[in-house]
Amino acid sequence: MEIAKGWRDYVLLDAGGGEKLEVWGNVTVIRPDPQAFWPRSFKWEKPDMHYHRSKSGGGTWELLNKKTPQAWKIGYNGMKFHVKPTGFKHMGLFPEQAVNWSWLQETIGAYGSPPRILNLFAYTGGATVACLKAGAEVTHVDAAKGMNNQARDNIALSGLTAVKHRVLTDDVLKFAQREARRGNMYEGIIMDPPVFGRGPGGEMWRLEDGLFELVQACVGLLSERPLFFLINAYTAGYSPQAFGNVLAVATNNAQLLGRVNVGEIGLSAKSGVLLPCGMYARWTVC
Repeated sequence: MEIAKGWRDYVLLDAGGGEKLEVWGNVTVIRPDPQAFWPRSFKWEKPDMHYHRSKSGGGTWELLNKKTPQAWKIGYNGMKFHVKPTGFKHMGLFPEQAVNWSWLQETIGAYGSPPRILNLFAYTGGATVACLKAGAEVTHVDAAKGMNNQARDNIALSGLTAVKHRVLTDDVLKFAQREARRGNMYEGIIMDPPVFGRGPGGEMWRLEDGLFELVQACVGLLSERPLFFLINAYTAGYSPQAFGNVLAVATNNAQLLGRVNVGEIGLSAKSGVLLPCGMYARWTVC
């Protein structure tokens, strides 16, 4: 498992009992985490915010410190992000993704000229900001207008508005198919597909039905000097190798020479436990 390192504004204090205890900036938060089914390492103090999951789905935030702001800012390695707790327990950022951000920046930095990167299911733009910071040109696509607005805010907060980029609200498969017809090409592709979702026009997305079609369409968008294809996933019940197989088959079908690496990403708690947080599959040129 690759562990996210270098955080100063985020700390995982402990995880256990189906929850995790975190500090975001100066705000202490307890949130559910189904991976943390072992006992807690110590008695947790009352947090500023506590998310309680509902048995009927979703959940609600309990505000235990009235001085807690509705939104605030944190930084990582010269980048800055807005933290905005949502009704789905998320905070607007996934700190374990620092693993992928560092890998992306190292890979982009070795290219020699500004590569064109396509980021799909791009959420609030953590990977977009990381790629822009490394000097890449980024096309950011997500079906949720609100997430794209926050991505624009994060780009501006990090001082990267002058770096060439697009932030688009669209269905990712339809966008990829249109890009192919337009002849637009990219050196790198990133995607963070959900298990289930809907496009801006109500388009239905199911990972097991749609992932290979999407990956195959995106492989066709890779330029003659490609860098990488990264799939990030949080999907319980699937192995990282399953996503690696999707990439391997799609790139082999396109007769692209490269290698596929897979693995897990996670966070190390102050208490000493390691919390698994997701998985990746990366295709890179030989």
